[in-house]
Amino acid sequence: EVQLVESGGGMVQPGGSLRLSCAASGFTFSIYDMSWVRQAPGKRPEWVSTITTSGSRTSYADSVKGRFTISRDNAKNTLFLQMTSLKPEDTALYYCATGARPVVGSGRVGNWGQGTQVTVSS
Repeated sequence: EVQLVESGGGMVQPGGSLRLSCAASGFTFSIYDMSWVRQAPGKRPEWVSTITTSGSRTSYADSVKGRFTISRDNAKNTLFLQMTSLKPEDTALYYCATGARPVVGSGRVGNWGQGTQVTVSS
């Protein structure tokens, strides 16, 4: 059974930082591109970032480029998202997901975790 368990969310002031983790199990993590997706209340899921199997290539949404860094540890089956210079508009439930295109329209593709809440507020 595929399991993706996110952690590391919380409440932080604007300008602060958080590091999200996603522990993967039940599948061969190292052969999957992996992504982060976020969803704010009342809004459609928004793709945030993707990393290739080896970690050699990464891509980011324009809204987070230069502030967020995606990485992975294939030996530990873990995906990360380092978030810096956080803004109130980054507030959302953050999910890790398998594949490079986990969002099509407003629908989910692939396997998703349960999410971890990030709240940016003063």
